[in-house]
Amino acid sequence: MKSLKERILELKKEKNAVILAHYYQEADIQDIADYVGDSLGLSQEAMKVDADIILFAGVHFMAETAKILNPTKKVILPDLKAGCSLAESCPPDLFKKFTDEHPDHIVITYVNCSAEIKALSDIVCTSSNALKIVESIPKETPIIFAPDKNLGKYIISETGRDMLLWDGSCVVHEAFSLDKLIEVHKQYPDAKIIAHPESETHILQTASYIGSTAGMIEYVKTNPNNKFIVATEAGILHKMQQEVPHKILIPAPAKDDNTCACSECGYMKMNTLQKVYDCLLRESPEIDVPENIRKKALIPIERMLELSK
Repeated sequence: MKSLKERILELKKEKNAVILAHYYQEADIQDIADYVGDSLGLSQEAMKVDADIILFAGVHFMAETAKILNPTKKVILPDLKAGCSLAESCPPDLFKKFTDEHPDHIVITYVNCSAEIKALSDIVCTSSNALKIVESIPKETPIIFAPDKNLGKYIISETGRDMLLWDGSCVVHEAFSLDKLIEVHKQYPDAKIIAHPESETHILQTASYIGSTAGMIEYVKTNPNNKFIVATEAGILHKMQQEVPHKILIPAPAKDDNTCACSECGYMKMNTLQKVYDCLLRESPEIDVPENIRKKALIPIERMLELSK
């Protein structure tokens, strides 16, 4: 009897499909993916794909981005309900009203948003390149930054730019408890705290390093320290531990740790190995982006990718 992983790999070959997975996916999915990465890496990889089908093991906005970049390919997502609290915090009708009220502002949106929001943007960014993209805008040009207010506040603190922020946030990155983090640090006083910039300011102020998921992995690989407390979604620990098997990685504690001592994204964890198999077998659910929105959304994504080279 073949294992589920073996059957997925066979189907993938048979259908000329590629599996792209985010670091926050469950370990079994990461292990069978062709590429595992953060939002920027996944966007770049989606452009290189030479396959008929892209199975995106991530959340809805990520699969949408892959479709925007690959209109002729079939893009499928294991669970259509795999959304994003940050993307949902920015409804297109309200955001359009907001941008219309500030017509002189350039609109920079974090990739964690819907295709409709990207279509209303001048340029898209990820946590890997947000600082670079904001700094590429002339200082006299006013900026709207959406939807993540925490990432926006971090960029303001690093660049000194006065940006108008949309009031959105990620429930996972707002779930870290400073009091519990301090307690964990007392247990591991020689551990360095590393954090994702979607986290709240008081968490970022404790960190030795702030960066994207890919940046955090690179930091842990190159830093001589042997212990790290990791403040981002716990799914990253799987790939991180593979890269540094000899180092101790401790997930940052959440405020409500009745079910899990760390912070996990319920949306990311909606995808399972069984759903990946079913999705590949049926070639559905399929992601579709209306062509008028796709064309508008493509422009700010291409601007970001050009600046990220």
